[in-house]
Amino acid sequence: MMSEYEIKKEICEIGKRIYNRGMVAANDGNISVKISDNEFLCTPTGVSKGFMTPEYICKVDKEGKVIQANGNFKPSSEIKMHMRVYKERPDVTSVVHAHPMYATGFAIAGIPLTQPIMPEAVITLGCVPIAEYGTPSTEEIPDAVSKYLPYYDAVLLENHGALTFGDSLLNAYHKMESVEFYAKLLYISKQLGGPKELSESQVQRLYEIRRQFGMTGKHPANLCQNNKDGKANCHGNCGNHGTAEVDTSQLVADITKKVMEQLGLK
Repeated sequence: MMSEYEIKKEICEIGKRIYNRGMVAANDGNISVKISDNEFLCTPTGVSKGFMTPEYICKVDKEGKVIQANGNFKPSSEIKMHMRVYKERPDVTSVVHAHPMYATGFAIAGIPLTQPIMPEAVITLGCVPIAEYGTPSTEEIPDAVSKYLPYYDAVLLENHGALTFGDSLLNAYHKMESVEFYAKLLYISKQLGGPKELSESQVQRLYEIRRQFGMTGKHPANLCQNNKDGKANCHGNCGNHGTAEVDTSQLVADITKKVMEQLGLK
Protein backbone atom coordinates (compact mmCIF):
# COMPACT_ATOMS: atom_id res chain seq x y z
CA MET A 1 0.00 0.00 0.00
CA MET A 2 1.58 3.26 -1.14
CA SER A 3 1.58 6.22 1.21
CA GLU A 4 -0.04 9.48 0.17
CA TYR A 5 3.38 11.05 -0.27
CA GLU A 6 4.53 8.19 -2.50
CA ILE A 7 1.43 8.62 -4.67
CA LYS A 8 2.21 12.34 -4.99
CA LYS A 9 5.74 11.46 -6.10
CA GLU A 10 4.33 9.03 -8.69
CA ILE A 11 1.98 11.73 -10.02
CA CYS A 12 4.98 14.04 -10.43
CA GLU A 13 6.92 11.31 -12.23
CA ILE A 14 4.07 10.62 -14.65
CA GLY A 15 3.66 14.36 -15.18
CA LYS A 16 7.33 14.57 -16.12
CA ARG A 17 6.99 11.67 -18.55
CA ILE A 18 3.96 13.27 -20.22
CA TYR A 19 5.81 16.57 -20.54
CA ASN A 20 9.07 15.04 -21.80
CA ARG A 21 7.21 13.02 -24.44
CA GLY A 22 5.59 16.19 -25.81
CA MET A 23 2.09 15.16 -24.80
CA VAL A 24 1.51 18.56 -23.20
CA ALA A 25 2.84 22.08 -23.70
CA ALA A 26 3.37 24.75 -21.04
CA ASN A 27 0.80 24.16 -18.27
CA ASP A 28 -1.53 21.82 -20.19
CA GLY A 29 -2.91 18.51 -18.97
CA ASN A 30 -3.94 17.13 -15.60
CA ILE A 31 -3.66 13.94 -13.56
CA SER A 32 -5.66 12.57 -10.64
CA VAL A 33 -5.60 9.52 -8.36
CA LYS A 34 -8.36 8.19 -6.13
CA ILE A 35 -7.08 7.41 -2.61
CA SER A 36 -10.43 6.80 -0.87
CA ASP A 37 -14.14 7.05 -1.62
CA ASN A 38 -14.05 10.78 -0.88
CA GLU A 39 -10.40 11.75 -1.36
CA PHE A 40 -8.54 12.38 -4.59
CA LEU A 41 -5.09 13.74 -5.32
CA CYS A 42 -4.78 15.95 -8.40
CA THR A 43 -2.38 18.22 -10.23
CA PRO A 44 -2.77 21.98 -9.78
CA THR A 45 -3.79 24.49 -12.42
CA GLY A 46 -1.28 26.84 -14.00
CA VAL A 47 1.73 24.57 -13.43
CA SER A 48 3.85 22.69 -15.94
CA LYS A 49 3.42 18.97 -15.46
CA GLY A 50 7.12 18.51 -16.14
CA PHE A 51 8.30 20.55 -13.16
CA MET A 52 6.08 19.45 -10.27
CA THR A 53 7.19 18.30 -6.84
CA PRO A 54 4.97 16.53 -4.25
CA GLU A 55 4.01 19.74 -2.43
CA TYR A 56 2.32 20.97 -5.63
CA ILE A 57 -0.29 18.20 -5.50
CA CYS A 58 -3.77 19.11 -4.21
CA LYS A 59 -6.36 16.98 -2.44
CA VAL A 60 -10.08 17.27 -3.26
CA ASP A 61 -13.31 15.52 -2.31
CA LYS A 62 -15.66 13.73 -4.70
CA GLU A 63 -17.33 17.05 -5.53
CA GLY A 64 -13.99 18.52 -6.55
CA LYS A 65 -13.84 20.81 -3.52
CA VAL A 66 -10.44 21.47 -1.97
CA ILE A 67 -9.51 19.46 1.12
CA GLN A 68 -5.86 20.45 1.12
CA ALA A 69 -3.63 22.63 -1.08
CA ASN A 70 -0.34 24.36 -0.36
CA GLY A 71 0.30 28.05 -0.97
CA ASN A 72 -1.36 29.39 -4.10
CA PHE A 73 -1.86 25.98 -5.69
CA LYS A 74 -5.42 25.23 -6.78
CA PRO A 75 -6.87 22.08 -8.39
CA SER A 76 -7.19 22.00 -12.15
CA SER A 77 -10.40 23.56 -13.42
CA GLU A 78 -10.97 20.33 -15.36
CA ILE A 79 -11.32 18.27 -12.19
CA LYS A 80 -15.03 18.02 -13.03
CA MET A 81 -14.14 15.75 -15.94
CA HIS A 82 -12.11 13.49 -13.65
CA MET A 83 -14.85 13.34 -11.03
CA ARG A 84 -17.39 12.24 -13.63
CA VAL A 85 -15.15 9.31 -14.58
CA TYR A 86 -14.78 8.24 -10.95
CA LYS A 87 -18.50 8.57 -10.33
CA GLU A 88 -19.53 6.43 -13.30
CA ARG A 89 -16.60 3.98 -13.27
CA PRO A 90 -16.07 2.60 -9.73
CA ASP A 91 -13.28 0.39 -11.08
CA VAL A 92 -11.17 3.43 -12.04
CA THR A 93 -8.55 4.77 -9.62
CA SER A 94 -6.65 7.16 -11.89
CA VAL A 95 -7.37 9.57 -14.75
CA VAL A 96 -4.91 11.21 -17.15
CA HIS A 97 -5.71 14.07 -19.50
CA ALA A 98 -3.17 15.28 -22.07
CA HIS A 99 -2.83 16.76 -25.55
CA PRO A 100 -0.67 14.21 -27.42
CA MET A 101 0.14 15.59 -30.86
CA TYR A 102 -1.16 12.89 -33.21
CA ALA A 103 -4.14 11.80 -31.11
CA THR A 104 -5.20 15.42 -30.69
CA GLY A 105 -4.77 15.90 -34.43
CA PHE A 106 -7.33 13.15 -35.02
CA ALA A 107 -9.62 14.73 -32.41
CA ILE A 108 -9.38 18.07 -34.21
CA ALA A 109 -10.05 16.44 -37.57
CA GLY A 110 -13.06 14.64 -36.11
CA ILE A 111 -11.67 11.16 -36.86
CA PRO A 112 -12.06 8.48 -34.15
CA LEU A 113 -9.40 5.80 -33.81
CA THR A 114 -11.43 2.78 -34.87
CA GLN A 115 -9.39 1.08 -37.60
CA PRO A 116 -7.88 -2.26 -36.48
CA ILE A 117 -4.32 -1.86 -37.71
CA MET A 118 -2.10 -3.54 -35.11
CA PRO A 119 -2.66 -6.33 -32.56
CA GLU A 120 -1.46 -4.36 -29.52
CA ALA A 121 -3.92 -1.52 -30.13
CA VAL A 122 -6.81 -3.91 -30.73
CA ILE A 123 -6.07 -5.81 -27.50
CA THR A 124 -5.26 -2.81 -25.32
CA LEU A 125 -7.70 -0.16 -26.53
CA GLY A 126 -10.16 -1.66 -28.95
CA CYS A 127 -11.52 1.63 -30.28
CA VAL A 128 -11.07 5.23 -29.21
CA PRO A 129 -14.18 7.34 -29.93
CA ILE A 130 -14.49 11.13 -29.95
CA ALA A 131 -16.55 12.87 -27.28
CA GLU A 132 -18.35 15.94 -28.60
CA TYR A 133 -16.77 19.35 -28.00
CA GLY A 134 -17.33 21.02 -24.66
CA THR A 135 -16.05 24.24 -23.14
CA PRO A 136 -13.11 23.51 -20.78
CA SER A 137 -13.82 23.77 -17.02
CA THR A 138 -17.60 23.46 -17.56
CA GLU A 139 -19.94 20.49 -17.22
CA GLU A 140 -20.11 20.26 -21.01
CA ILE A 141 -17.03 18.03 -21.25
CA PRO A 142 -18.07 15.65 -18.43
CA ASP A 143 -21.51 15.36 -20.06
CA ALA A 144 -19.94 14.61 -23.45
CA VAL A 145 -17.54 12.03 -22.01
CA SER A 146 -20.20 10.35 -19.87
CA LYS A 147 -21.90 8.41 -22.67
CA TYR A 148 -18.63 6.65 -23.57
CA LEU A 149 -17.52 5.67 -20.07
CA PRO A 150 -19.38 2.31 -19.97
CA TYR A 151 -17.60 1.13 -23.12
CA TYR A 152 -14.02 2.45 -23.20
CA ASP A 153 -10.91 3.30 -21.19
CA ALA A 154 -9.76 6.00 -23.62
CA VAL A 155 -11.63 8.84 -25.30
CA LEU A 156 -10.59 11.62 -27.66
CA LEU A 157 -11.98 15.05 -26.81
CA GLU A 158 -13.12 16.96 -29.89
CA ASN A 159 -10.77 19.89 -30.61
CA HIS A 160 -9.14 19.36 -27.24
CA GLY A 161 -7.05 16.26 -26.52
CA ALA A 162 -7.36 12.80 -24.99
CA LEU A 163 -8.56 11.25 -21.74
CA THR A 164 -7.50 7.86 -20.39
CA PHE A 165 -8.30 6.05 -17.16
CA GLY A 166 -7.52 2.79 -15.42
CA ASP A 167 -7.19 0.85 -12.20
CA SER A 168 -3.76 2.34 -11.48
CA LEU A 169 -1.92 5.52 -12.41
CA LEU A 170 0.62 3.58 -14.44
CA ASN A 171 -2.18 1.78 -16.30
CA ALA A 172 -3.94 5.07 -17.11
CA TYR A 173 -0.66 6.59 -18.32
CA HIS A 174 0.21 3.57 -20.46
CA LYS A 175 -3.18 3.89 -22.16
CA MET A 176 -2.32 7.48 -23.05
CA GLU A 177 0.97 6.28 -24.57
CA SER A 178 -0.91 3.59 -26.48
CA VAL A 179 -3.47 6.07 -27.82
CA GLU A 180 -0.73 8.35 -29.13
CA PHE A 181 1.27 5.47 -30.64
CA TYR A 182 -1.89 4.13 -32.33
CA ALA A 183 -2.72 7.58 -33.72
CA LYS A 184 0.81 8.14 -34.99
CA LEU A 185 0.92 4.78 -36.77
CA LEU A 186 -2.49 5.38 -38.30
CA TYR A 187 -1.41 8.83 -39.52
CA ILE A 188 1.82 7.49 -41.04
CA SER A 189 0.07 4.58 -42.74
CA LYS A 190 -2.44 6.97 -44.29
CA GLN A 191 0.44 8.91 -45.82
CA LEU A 192 1.73 5.66 -47.32
CA GLY A 193 -1.45 4.92 -49.20
CA GLY A 194 -3.75 3.78 -46.40
CA PRO A 195 -3.47 1.10 -43.72
CA LYS A 196 -4.08 -2.56 -44.37
CA GLU A 197 -6.60 -3.40 -41.69
CA LEU A 198 -6.74 -6.65 -39.78
CA SER A 199 -9.49 -8.96 -40.95
CA GLU A 200 -12.67 -9.64 -39.03
CA SER A 201 -11.45 -13.09 -37.98
CA GLN A 202 -8.10 -11.66 -36.87
CA VAL A 203 -9.83 -9.03 -34.72
CA GLN A 204 -12.06 -11.67 -33.15
CA ARG A 205 -9.04 -13.81 -32.27
CA LEU A 206 -7.36 -10.80 -30.64
CA TYR A 207 -10.52 -10.05 -28.66
CA GLU A 208 -10.50 -13.63 -27.40
CA ILE A 209 -6.83 -13.30 -26.40
CA ARG A 210 -7.74 -10.21 -24.35
CA ARG A 211 -10.50 -12.13 -22.57
CA GLN A 212 -8.11 -15.00 -21.86
CA PHE A 213 -5.60 -12.56 -20.38
CA GLY A 214 -8.29 -11.33 -17.97
CA MET A 215 -7.36 -7.72 -18.68
CA THR A 216 -9.16 -5.11 -16.59
CA GLY A 217 -11.19 -2.15 -17.81
CA LYS A 218 -13.85 -1.62 -20.46
CA HIS A 219 -13.28 -2.80 -24.02
CA PRO A 220 -15.36 -3.82 -27.05
CA ALA A 221 -14.14 -7.39 -26.58
CA ASN A 222 -15.99 -7.51 -23.29
CA LEU A 223 -19.12 -5.65 -24.33
CA CYS A 224 -19.77 -6.25 -28.02
CA GLN A 225 -22.82 -8.51 -28.10
CA ASN A 226 -22.40 -9.06 -31.83
CA ASN A 227 -18.98 -10.56 -31.23
CA LYS A 228 -20.29 -12.82 -28.46
CA ASP A 229 -23.05 -14.06 -30.76
CA GLY A 230 -20.58 -14.98 -33.47
CA LYS A 231 -21.55 -12.07 -35.73
CA ALA A 232 -19.40 -9.25 -37.07
CA ASN A 233 -18.03 -7.29 -34.11
CA CYS A 234 -18.48 -3.54 -33.81
CA HIS A 235 -14.78 -2.66 -33.95
CA GLY A 236 -15.02 -0.42 -36.99
CA ASN A 237 -18.16 1.32 -35.70
CA CYS A 238 -17.28 1.73 -32.05
CA GLY A 239 -17.32 5.49 -32.38
CA ASN A 240 -21.10 5.19 -32.55
CA HIS A 241 -21.55 3.85 -29.01
CA GLY A 242 -23.65 6.18 -26.97
CA THR A 243 -25.13 8.02 -29.97
CA ALA A 244 -28.54 7.84 -31.54
CA GLU A 245 -27.23 5.29 -34.02
CA VAL A 246 -26.92 2.65 -31.32
CA ASP A 247 -29.94 0.55 -30.44
CA THR A 248 -29.52 1.10 -26.70
CA SER A 249 -32.79 -0.61 -25.83
CA GLN A 250 -31.59 -3.81 -27.48
CA LEU A 251 -28.20 -3.48 -25.76
CA VAL A 252 -29.89 -3.15 -22.37
CA ALA A 253 -32.17 -6.10 -23.13
CA ASP A 254 -29.20 -8.27 -24.15
CA ILE A 255 -27.21 -7.36 -21.04
CA THR A 256 -30.24 -7.97 -18.80
CA LYS A 257 -30.76 -11.37 -20.40
CA LYS A 258 -27.14 -12.34 -19.78
CA VAL A 259 -27.28 -11.21 -16.15
CA MET A 260 -30.51 -13.15 -15.52
CA GLU A 261 -29.01 -16.26 -17.09
CA GLN A 262 -25.98 -16.00 -14.83
CA LEU A 263 -28.27 -15.63 -11.81
CA GLY A 264 -30.35 -18.62 -12.88
CA LEU A 265 -33.43 -16.44 -13.46
CA LYS A 266 -34.16 -17.26 -17.08
